[in-house]
Amino acid sequence: MRWIETMREGDRISDIYLCKNKVNAKTKIGKSYYSLLLQDKTGTVDGKVWDLSSGIDHFEAMQYIHIDGDVTTFQGSLQLNIRRIRLAREGEYNPVDYLPTSPYDRREMYQKIVKLVDSIQDESLHALAASFFVEDKTFIQEFVAHSAAKSVHHSFLGGLLQHTLRVTELCDFYCQQYPALNRDLLIAGALCHDIGKLRELASFPQNDYTDDGQLLGHIVIGYQMVMERIATIPGFPPRKASELGHLILSHHGELEYGSPKKPALIEAVALHHADNTDAKLETMSELLSGALNDTDWLGYQRLLETNIRKTSQ
Repeated sequence: MRWIETMREGDRISDIYLCKNKVNAKTKIGKSYYSLLLQDKTGTVDGKVWDLSSGIDHFEAMQYIHIDGDVTTFQGSLQLNIRRIRLAREGEYNPVDYLPTSPYDRREMYQKIVKLVDSIQDESLHALAASFFVEDKTFIQEFVAHSAAKSVHHSFLGGLLQHTLRVTELCDFYCQQYPALNRDLLIAGALCHDIGKLRELASFPQNDYTDDGQLLGHIVIGYQMVMERIATIPGFPPRKASELGHLILSHHGELEYGSPKKPALIEAVALHHADNTDAKLETMSELLSGALNDTDWLGYQRLLETNIRKTSQ
């Protein structure tokens, strides 16, 4: 199989990929074409079908398709110009080959999560974190395999686990530098800040927004999940529950970025910046991984609000 990460400009491709997304579009002169997002476990690539008149069988998004096409570049990124498409037949592909996966060992990352849970000294906060990440087998199974986003960053198997670990480790580092931080509260908040994504996003291969994800979003869903779990822990201090809830509700930092509240506690400020740091650096890393060489500018990136390129070696 020709993996997407190995594609280079000028390559001729004849292989099977998962059609992650399909858009029927029109050129400026009104000619119809397809804009596709193709995926395998190594990444995604944009595809364009400019000529729909012949050699293009009927297919829909989330189907496996055999494509023939040529690799080109557009604004510094690879793109497939596709000439022929047919539906892949049963036995021609293994679905495991089409699920992008974290480059880090998920078992090792999970064990680090467990150690961070065990490091929480506060009895109530430890009980809460352990109830999710140590005792709830269904939650753990979903958590270690789930993505952290549809497409922006960490949109792969183990993405939520990887992102949660990185954010919590950053918060742990902050606690070593800033004694004013309540470490137990911050670590518990970091561990739980994105658990709402388990209900916001469907599992792979769909990895798309659920109805609750569209209507409520992971911040509200995560807050609800934590409050529901707190209600099962006898004697959990109400003030502590409110502070932890605030960390979850404010971790995007600004109202326009989806946070119902802006950070009002020092721990909430720390969590917001740890979350933003990992999200932005992972986004940058994923964009740069597709750069052709050190001198190619990739064009304006809406998520980062700037034009980017790789650092020269």
